Amino acid sequence: MRAAVVRTFNEDLVIETVADPACPDNGVVLEVAACGVCRSDYHGWTGEHPKVVSGSILGHEYCGTVVEAGPNAQYAVGDRLIAPFILSCGRCPACQTGVSNTCPDQIVPGFGTPGAYAQYVAVPFDHNLVRLPEWLSPALAAGLGCRVTTAWHALTDRAAVTAGEWVAVHGTGGIGLSVLLLAKMLGARVVVVDIVEEKLDYARHYGADATVNASDGDVAERIREITGGGAQVSIEALGIEATTNASVECLALLGRHVQVGMPSGDGRMEVNMRAIYTKQLAFYGTRGMPSWKYPRLLDMIERGAVDIRPIVAREVPLSAASAELRAMHGPTSPGTAVITDFLG
Repeated sequence: MRAAVVRTFNEDLVIETVADPACPDNGVVLEVAACGVCRSDYHGWTGEHPKVVSGSILGHEYCGTVVEAGPNAQYAVGDRLIAPFILSCGRCPACQTGVSNTCPDQIVPGFGTPGAYAQYVAVPFDHNLVRLPEWLSPALAAGLGCRVTTAWHALTDRAAVTAGEWVAVHGTGGIGLSVLLLAKMLGARVVVVDIVEEKLDYARHYGADATVNASDGDVAERIREITGGGAQVSIEALGIEATTNASVECLALLGRHVQVGMPSGDGRMEVNMRAIYTKQLAFYGTRGMPSWKYPRLLDMIERGAVDIRPIVAREVPLSAASAELRAMHGPTSPGTAVITDFLG
């Protein structure tokens, strides 16, 4: 099959012909229809993720059609499926108690096993997969596997957002934009933070109640002014020290910070613990979403309760994945890229 392979960190992925994936006994092989280009991939491409090495194939936001099924698979050849990026085992206490996104035996294609920057991808633990509705395009479905699902879980589980609350969003990439759209659907008021004015304009167009350009001064102070004392919930969507502290400091008393952005490097940063202590804040980590939450999310999208189309800005060929990753070295344009052509 044709795949984009990491050979040297921070250099273009190499388009190679590699062996087709072997089908797992408890899973399937998908012919990939679409795969998102995510900032988590960027961390792997730059060498900041320990499970990405020379020879790795990135790609964890994907959907496709089953071309081979293992003897213990739940799905069959021809099924069109969406994959969450965390493939949980289904047997451990975490899986059995509904928090499969914390499964200690999880598998994440692209990080330790070959991912979906390729024509085909092997998917073990196929009980995690859900059917791709006919009404949902592959490009939008690919984004569900990471950005939208992660944002949905962060808002509805970790932060437990309620109507009328102020939600601050630090960073308006795929996750941040998903948070905006979903928080507005939940009835929250949203203030969005970025350094790219074009992205702030984009956020206002899609419902942001207020925006803050982080280049223009004290972000936390401005959010406290806008919200009349601070946001009840703040979502950090970049994984860096500056935005994490702005997120903590912009909160009202008893506010909830949710760390969605994956910290780069060794993951360590200095955080304003005095703000957490004095305002008695809650500090949550979150990653992914249990697969059982898919049906409700898909139902809301189908009913038109939320329009996720603004998330995908462009569809690109496999050969353009490197350019998308390189662009993440600096400020990026609104929306995200999805690979939909694996021969180009």
